[in-house]
Amino acid sequence: MRYASIALDIPTRALDGTFSYAVPEALAQDVAVGATVLVSFSHRLAVGYVMGVSEEAPEGVDPGRLLPVEQVLAPPAFDEASARLASWMAGEYACPLCEAVRPFLAPGQKVRVTRPSEDAPWELVCERAGAVDARWAALTPSANDYVPPRTASRQRAVIEALRQGPQRVSELSATIPGASSAVSALARRGVVAVETRRVLRGGEGTTLSSAQAPRPDRLTAGQLAALSAIDEAREAARGDVVLVDGVTGSGKTEVYLAAIERALAAGRGALVLVPEISLTAQTVGRFRSRFGDDVAVLHSRLSAGERFDQWDLVRAGRARVVVGARSALFAPLADPGLIIIDEEHEGSYKQDKSPRYHAREVAARMAAERGCALVLGSATPSLESLRRCREGVFRDARWRRVEMPERPAGAALPRVTVVDMAEQFRGGGRSIFSAPLAEALRGVARRREKAVLMLNRRGFANFLMCRECGCVPECPHCSTALTYHERTHALVCHTCGRAWPVRAFPDPSTSCPSCGSRYLAAFGVGTQRVEDELAMLLPEGVEIIRMDADTTREKGAHQRLLERFDAAECAVLVGTQMIAKGLDFPEVTLVGVVNADTMLKLPDFRAAERTYDLLEQVAGRAGRGGRPGEVIVQTYWATHPAMRAVAAHDRAVFLDAELAERAEASYPPFSRLSNVVVWGRSERGVRAATDELARAVRERLGEAPGWEVLGPADCVKARVKDQTRRHLMVKAPVDADPGALLGACVGSLGRLRGINIAVDIDAYDML
Repeated sequence: MRYASIALDIPTRALDGTFSYAVPEALAQDVAVGATVLVSFSHRLAVGYVMGVSEEAPEGVDPGRLLPVEQVLAPPAFDEASARLASWMAGEYACPLCEAVRPFLAPGQKVRVTRPSEDAPWELVCERAGAVDARWAALTPSANDYVPPRTASRQRAVIEALRQGPQRVSELSATIPGASSAVSALARRGVVAVETRRVLRGGEGTTLSSAQAPRPDRLTAGQLAALSAIDEAREAARGDVVLVDGVTGSGKTEVYLAAIERALAAGRGALVLVPEISLTAQTVGRFRSRFGDDVAVLHSRLSAGERFDQWDLVRAGRARVVVGARSALFAPLADPGLIIIDEEHEGSYKQDKSPRYHAREVAARMAAERGCALVLGSATPSLESLRRCREGVFRDARWRRVEMPERPAGAALPRVTVVDMAEQFRGGGRSIFSAPLAEALRGVARRREKAVLMLNRRGFANFLMCRECGCVPECPHCSTALTYHERTHALVCHTCGRAWPVRAFPDPSTSCPSCGSRYLAAFGVGTQRVEDELAMLLPEGVEIIRMDADTTREKGAHQRLLERFDAAECAVLVGTQMIAKGLDFPEVTLVGVVNADTMLKLPDFRAAERTYDLLEQVAGRAGRGGRPGEVIVQTYWATHPAMRAVAAHDRAVFLDAELAERAEASYPPFSRLSNVVVWGRSERGVRAATDELARAVRERLGEAPGWEVLGPADCVKARVKDQTRRHLMVKAPVDADPGALLGACVGSLGRLRGINIAVDIDAYDML
């Protein structure tokens, strides 16, 4: 008899760990680590995931009392190393084990037990994407001697079509009515052979010129040093980390490609993560130009069927290089030699739903678990990574930083000009474009070059405000101001997505919801307005392309917009932060930042770091070809260290001031910061729950050194979708385990009806 340790798919903190079940003889071959099974739990059916299989019964348990596994619902999706990683994630990020397992499951798999009402019996719901096969027809040698009956015109047409080569039966049916039955008749006579072939959904190519990776004649000294360090870490096979700290355009992608070639030659695979879906077409094109069909792609904009096909290629061993966004980290790659995280500083690597993991931390644990190397690449590395490299060792792994300070072929970094918009205003400037930026844009149009304009705010204006009473329309369901979209004449809540039709001043129908005044005017700047102002500023023949969350909602929209920009002779790309990183267009000679202060004044200790990272990254889009680049940054805070550091291309100007402030206040990277958010429709219930949680945390901590509890307090977004939100923040020493403490404290509260609690370890979102 064999026994299985099973994680039940019941997301509650009350069920901690796995449960043991007996494996019936009939299912012995199918019950393996990673399989999805059906078991009985507490007199009802439940779905579970096999985390371990043993020949011996658990110690202290009577084997005869163990319930049997009822049914295998899905074949194994992960192996023992992934099972151990999922268990670590559950403890590290204070989430139920089943939620830590779900990222490892096959795309599209939704297996659960449910019931329509409390009185109805439990029912099994199983929805999962699967493989798609197509029927292909081909002539056999017998076709040379076969003569169709005089009345069998369809058979003759099918045979004639197949003489050109094998074809899909569906394609034959589209051109020859009734071809399917004719193929079946010919197959019975041995004239046609019919076989099924796997259909891979998706996988369209791209026309982006930057989606090619020609092999350079020689590597720079920085590239060679990085490649050597990566090889050393991979051969050590103990989870060592290499931070490739290279300026924008220094050729980090070529380092990744060369390192992967060596890993593949050693018989191992590679996982490559990029921070933005907009980068996948370019990155995948480069990797496929070097590795061909050995590359699989995984990201959220693929359909469930497309993701399953790519995932299954990896599971079958037909693709050994996986490229994608955050979730690609959990692809079933059997033996990775390298895990590469490009632009590792990006906040998009932090998951905002349970399990609230950070891809960098999970990748580091995975590298140690599988004996491979972790490569982090960025022109603006995170403060956490820089500190670990200075210390040399973190969690028993070696951390090493390699600098790449030069661009290949001697290309120079762009010249950066910081424009003080307060001075522009005092000098009579009222346009959203300063005089230097407007002149630079006209110069791009005259020279028939390309430019990139970034503003991290979509819509036409930030908000509408009544000039008589000062009223700013807010979402009635969320504590956020509504954003004005001029094209649709609507106020939109970017938190819950609701929209209300309205027209701004000077439209005569405008009316303030508070005092009735018609002077409800637009304030602030959004990407729509920048697009309109550009159309008035630039001559005809300059294509203006807007790229933000509104224009990229449809599948493939990122790629189509970038292909338009790439194909244009002279164009300006206007967008939010999704255009700020990774994109490589040699024709871009000008980058403009319309308002660099968008994130700088947010109530978040990482605001300055995020601003510096974003500005340095977007500045790197200029001058990547033969022509020199220019960057113009518009700001109302020109003396801020982040602005001065970007202007001088000197990170130390920003880091020295920022690290001093962080150390004094004991913020990351000098501590671990966790954020526990409590929300619900009852304000009284939410306040009672947060007060009780804070008391439990302080009681458990006592006088523990290095720990600090902040709050509870209202969230910055104190109301979202008609629900009150409060939070509690906990600072812990760098080597502490806040997940275990907070998980225990939240679990001690029991079930609170109508109250939701989210524990975010190493939090990035403080709002």
